[in-house]
Amino acid sequence: MQLQPDFSVEPHLASSVTVEGDRTYVLEIRDDVTFWDGTPMTPDDVVFSINRHLDPEEGSYWASNTTENIASVEQTDEWEVTIELHEPNVVFTNELATIVGVVVQEEHREAAGEDYGNPSEGVMCSGPYQVSEWNQGSSILLESYEDYWREDARALTPEVEINFTVDAAAISNSLATGEVHGGFDVPLSTISQLQGADEGELLLGEGLQNMAIISTGEGTFGDPAVRRALTRATDRVAVAETVFEGTAWPSESLIPAGAWEPEIAGAREDALPDLSHDIEAAQEILEDAEADLSEPITIAYPGERGFYADIINVIANGASEIGLTVEPVSVPSAQFGAFFSDPAAREDYDAFVTMNYLSTADALGKLNSIAHSEGYENYSDFSDPEIDALLEEAYATEDDEARAELVIEAEALVMEQQPWMNIVDLASRVYLADGVTGPPASFVYLYYPWAADLGASDEG
Repeated sequence: MQLQPDFSVEPHLASSVTVEGDRTYVLEIRDDVTFWDGTPMTPDDVVFSINRHLDPEEGSYWASNTTENIASVEQTDEWEVTIELHEPNVVFTNELATIVGVVVQEEHREAAGEDYGNPSEGVMCSGPYQVSEWNQGSSILLESYEDYWREDARALTPEVEINFTVDAAAISNSLATGEVHGGFDVPLSTISQLQGADEGELLLGEGLQNMAIISTGEGTFGDPAVRRALTRATDRVAVAETVFEGTAWPSESLIPAGAWEPEIAGAREDALPDLSHDIEAAQEILEDAEADLSEPITIAYPGERGFYADIINVIANGASEIGLTVEPVSVPSAQFGAFFSDPAAREDYDAFVTMNYLSTADALGKLNSIAHSEGYENYSDFSDPEIDALLEEAYATEDDEARAELVIEAEALVMEQQPWMNIVDLASRVYLADGVTGPPASFVYLYYPWAADLGASDEG
């Protein structure tokens, strides 16, 4: 499946998907797709690729709730693959538009061994661009794959060079001078310069990203009343306008607003609790807290990203107005990354920051990962039987409207307790130099082949 610029999901390497009941997905695999070396993609490659996430030896980062729910992946006809699930999931096609559904060549993967995905061996896929040169830590040069199976979606630009630059000032200067022709999610520190650039334009598109504070379940912040009170005491408008330079807005929930269809948004807003900035309301909420409010709340952040400290300082200012103390703690990025996978790494902290995102516009999947008792992003052992039951019922509900009602009800209950403290939703920031057209200004660049659209324009 493939994610589209409007966040819809469409068949891709599978020409069609048939859902039988709520646990069986039958994929009709295309017979006209070739890998970059010219060999055909087969159902064997599809079965192998999905099963990689189920193989402990492979060590897939995506081995999570989604893949644990896969009971079997088998070729069931000449060009047919059937996926059976352990538990119902009527929106499983969304997962097939992420890394879970990426198809690699089995022969190449097995031959590459431990060097697979490294510059020496690379990868073997079937997209509109193939890897031409790889300068480790510096850049990757892509060249168009002339035999790409989709004639209507072949790359319009023969070569694209992707540079790996981490210094914000260097990124800003290279974009402003035209040395680099564009970029997604440009650093916050570059926004003011790029907004005034003469040779390009900073575009803001629909996003599926948010910034939040994750509770570890420890200390004062482990109390739901404290998290809710602190949210209402924090001037999140100031965070959006100052730290994010007007490219964000206070979030209503842990699910970014962009994940919801416009016709559903109104009912959702009515169901969610009021989280607007209100010191008096925050003080009233705090009266229900059972934690020791004299203890400081420690929030860890990667020290190399100073803007997080600015955000935590705004939170700390609000905290002081209601009698709480918030302490930011700088942690080296190399160490901070372990917070998301190793409970021991985060055990000395009450909370840690995250710049999170949805892979597709799937509010159900994200809520499940954060707030289900067994969710893979449930870092505080949060558990609510009513929420679990609503999410499980939603996964088995085929009717879109009925499922949305269940998800909205679950989301409202989650936001009454806030296992994470939501701060802002983010726009998708895309900078394009003059004359560069095509890439969508929406948060789809992880899975949509945006580079193939380089060179498109409104005039065609």
